[in-house]
Amino acid sequence: MQAPAPTGTPHPAPAPQDGAAPERHERHDRLGGEGGRGDGGARSHPEGIPAARGQAAAGQRHRPVADLVARAVARVMDPGVKEGPAPEPAPEPVRGTAVTEVPVHLPFLGQALPAPHPRRQPPAPPAAKPATAGRRVPRGDDGLREHRGPVLPGWCAVGIGALALTGCTAVLWRAGATPDVLAVAFGMPPRAYHGLPATSWPPLAFLGIVALLALGGLGRAKAGHAWVLTLFGRYRGTVRRTGLTWVSPLLLRRRVDVRLRHWRSEPMPAVDAGGLALRVVVQVVWQVKDTARATFAVADHTAYLAEQVESAMARVLSRLPADAFHEDAPTLRDAEAVGDALTRMVAAETEAVGIEVFSAQPTRIEYAPEVAEAMRRRRVAAIDAKHRDTVLSSVVDAVDDTVHRLTSRGIVELDDYERKALVKDLTVAFYTGRADQ
Repeated sequence: MQAPAPTGTPHPAPAPQDGAAPERHERHDRLGGEGGRGDGGARSHPEGIPAARGQAAAGQRHRPVADLVARAVARVMDPGVKEGPAPEPAPEPVRGTAVTEVPVHLPFLGQALPAPHPRRQPPAPPAAKPATAGRRVPRGDDGLREHRGPVLPGWCAVGIGALALTGCTAVLWRAGATPDVLAVAFGMPPRAYHGLPATSWPPLAFLGIVALLALGGLGRAKAGHAWVLTLFGRYRGTVRRTGLTWVSPLLLRRRVDVRLRHWRSEPMPAVDAGGLALRVVVQVVWQVKDTARATFAVADHTAYLAEQVESAMARVLSRLPADAFHEDAPTLRDAEAVGDALTRMVAAETEAVGIEVFSAQPTRIEYAPEVAEAMRRRRVAAIDAKHRDTVLSSVVDAVDDTVHRLTSRGIVELDDYERKALVKDLTVAFYTGRADQ
């Protein structure tokens, strides 16, 4: 039993200062409440806290009795529960007082410190990938592409040139410089020539220049060909129109064949996956798709195509053997697969120079003369061995079927010795007959 606290009037609490003032105020209020128990809880706080605080403190005194009763009941119901000191009840906040929560991060005694949050490390920069050296497909200049060049229909240039010549003739007739026969032929009276006045020179020069430009730019464009136009070395466009056309005579024209073309190579040397020398003939179907790149991206696009076909053919043929004599494996005899691989490779190499490849097919793949005879004998031997294996399989099946029928139907009864002799005789007979076929 605790001794009652001495009664008395509590000293007034000082004014709250800084952050610790609410806590000191709360402790003082609790002490004042305990001291007021002797007076029956009727004394009020000097700062105006109501006397009902005494009733709340009395309720806290009766709470340990309820806790003792609860522990006794739990011990009777569950004997395994060990008796220990009752936990101290948490004080309830008193109405009308200021309560401040204590921060959980303060290091009080008996309370473990919270684990510090791990600092987020900045992500490490990605490691640079090592540059891999290897063959790269050429890429064309994106700024060099075919576009339409300046061109006019030919009849417009013819009409303008005719009008300019007519104007020149009129100026000369007015000055009397035209022959009398020409003037009479056009129904004009002849005029005497007294020299060209100074006023006739400007119109005569202008009309002459117009006629020269109009008639000098006429050209005949053939079907299947295009003109690549340049001005002082700069690409100005491509003309794909046909017939009579007019292009400025100041532009330099270069004709390019844009028809669908095919090229058949001469027997080119190559090797297969086993290193055997080969002779290959390839046929390529191609067309100039971009005239600007075909003209300026490479010195000679036809020679470039031939060299790329030879290079691609060497890479494709070195992946597979020419023949697989004793096994079923992909070989260079599959012309469809070899042609597809060769077409894709050549098309990728020539796209940068404006050439579109539609087909690149090997028309003939044969061994070089120095190994042709040896490979022919090996092929004949492989064919003969395969034929013998096929014949032997068919003979064994026929013998097995014959012996099974004879024994299953009860025609003959054979022991092991007789069965072996019959199988031997039938095998010799069937194999001899099949081998002669």
